[in-house]
Amino acid sequence: MLSSKARPPDGGYGWVVVVSAFFVVGLTTAVLKNFGLFFLDIQDHFGVLTSTTSWVTSTTIALFHLGAPVASALTVQFSQRTVIIVGGLLSCSGMVLASLDLSLPWLYLSMGVLQGSGIALSWTPANSIVSHYFVRWRPIACAVASSGECVFAVMFGPFFQWLIEMYTWQGALLIIGGLQLNLCVCGALMRPLEATQETKDCPDGERPVPSPKRKTIFQCSLLRKPELCVYILFAIFAAAGFFIPPLFLVPFTNRLGIDMYWSASVLSVLAMADLAGRLICGWIANMRLMRNLQLLIIVTTLQAVVLLLVSISNNYWTIVALASLYGFLFGCVVSVHIITIVDIVTLEGFDSGLGLFMMFRTIGGFMGPPAAGWLVDETNDYRCAFYLSGICLLCSAVFVIIVDRLIQRRKAADLTV
Repeated sequence: MLSSKARPPDGGYGWVVVVSAFFVVGLTTAVLKNFGLFFLDIQDHFGVLTSTTSWVTSTTIALFHLGAPVASALTVQFSQRTVIIVGGLLSCSGMVLASLDLSLPWLYLSMGVLQGSGIALSWTPANSIVSHYFVRWRPIACAVASSGECVFAVMFGPFFQWLIEMYTWQGALLIIGGLQLNLCVCGALMRPLEATQETKDCPDGERPVPSPKRKTIFQCSLLRKPELCVYILFAIFAAAGFFIPPLFLVPFTNRLGIDMYWSASVLSVLAMADLAGRLICGWIANMRLMRNLQLLIIVTTLQAVVLLLVSISNNYWTIVALASLYGFLFGCVVSVHIITIVDIVTLEGFDSGLGLFMMFRTIGGFMGPPAAGWLVDETNDYRCAFYLSGICLLCSAVFVIIVDRLIQRRKAADLTV
């Protein structure tokens, strides 16, 4: 009997792929996470409202998520290596063009559309290929790869602030664009897994031989699974809450009269706690002490509570303590919410499932920051942004509970058949 699936090596060159994915994640989402450092400079430069400025970040987030299914489809058609290299070129181009400072709509196009598309084409296949290279060590491998966001965010916080002061925000964007060109190098290291034909019940001595590469069609039919549809609702509400704190933490602390460098340090503290959360939660998930969905319910709920507490903080050290807790719990969520897709649609449908998950998450990521910005404009109080973020995350936790119930019910039904 013949099987044409590629067996994940669970090690070997897979760890090279993990390191490469670590840098891809760092040079994409860590840059996006530090967009808040440019917020006040761009707002003052163009003399616009908070909500108007936040559309720059929202456009980036929207294209990041909308581009995910496109990235998944291109990965199926070509390879992770090719798609990541193209994404690196787009990200670099976006930042370089944004540094020209032609107008605010120009930033929507460059920092928004081009940068967001580049992040999508880099981040999505990088996460995909790590999941394909590992089975037993998948939670740890994915946690290490995703921790690139935290490590780079710690360095990028003070580094970007220094770049802004030395070269203005326009010069800083130009230098960041040059850094993102390294995504092409990372993409070149992503060696696709070759499918092999394994022979079962055949004479001894026969070795697996390479089989012709079969193209898999992007599976939109996965939307017929009620578990995935409800999990997408979790993604929408979680995204609405996720992207508000990094964008508004710096302006919030600055409004309290805290020095700009100290304000920027909050993002670095958050990123370090985020790193600890990803690695620790990835290790816990790998031990299989509880279901991934159960773990996700706990950390998402706690994260929402912490955000609601941030909104009543009034001094630097309280904000630092709560930002640390938020960062740790955010890392826990990130370490399990992607690999949970495998539990819902299996590894065979993971690429398509991840694309659909990211695409619909656009709704929350696109609407969250502008909605928070509108609340800030109306109330002149940044605390409202954190209230909104906490409420969105509480709602998302409810949807994870529903998904867990649906999956357990399905498994129970399969056992009785």
